[in-house]
Amino acid sequence: MAKKAVVLYSGGLDSTTCMAIARADGFDPYAMSFAYGQRHSIELDKAREYAPQVGAVEHQLVQIDLRQIGGSSLTSELAVPKDRPMDEEIPTTYVPARNTIFLSFALSWAEVLGAFDIYIGVNALDYSGYPDCRPEYIAAFETLANLATRAGVEQTGRFRVHAPLLHLSKADIIRTGQELGVNYALTHSCYDPSPAGLACGHCDSCVLRLKGFAEAGCADPVAYEQRDA
Repeated sequence: MAKKAVVLYSGGLDSTTCMAIARADGFDPYAMSFAYGQRHSIELDKAREYAPQVGAVEHQLVQIDLRQIGGSSLTSELAVPKDRPMDEEIPTTYVPARNTIFLSFALSWAEVLGAFDIYIGVNALDYSGYPDCRPEYIAAFETLANLATRAGVEQTGRFRVHAPLLHLSKADIIRTGQELGVNYALTHSCYDPSPAGLACGHCDSCVLRLKGFAEAGCADPVAYEQRDA
């Protein structure tokens, strides 16, 4: 019988690949997505529809509202930056402490499920420079998980935070997913899609995604409103 793992699942390229890796590692994936007040619901609609198709045994959609806190163009009316140099400062699309919040919910569900493994699709190579996507952050949260839980204190098991994409380029992530049978048409990555759900092609997420597919030598199967890359 396969062991359980909680997989943070946004419906994007990285988290969907992460789900496939968890399955390949021998886990039954329990997907967790968040309606956190993000500027559009398209990614949540996709996540609900596609979670069973990409291998989730169960899909939990958590409702929180980070608009009350603000501080990000993903949770406010601030414009999403487009076509910016990737080596500049942390962009306004950074949501303060988002991964810490998400991992805390995943840890809580893992305790209830009797699971000790959490998968998160963070990446420290082709990414926007978010501080909560770094290796030292993942290691620190894993330490916290084993200090802050009943299971950790009673030593009934040791929590592990898996970040299998951490040191991969976007192209390598795509190649890995293709080897595992991921259908990237069932993913959504854009921060600022059109009302019809078309990817903008110019936000950080779209730019990195298009760069990854180009370097992997294959076409991105999702539709774009503007596609200059």
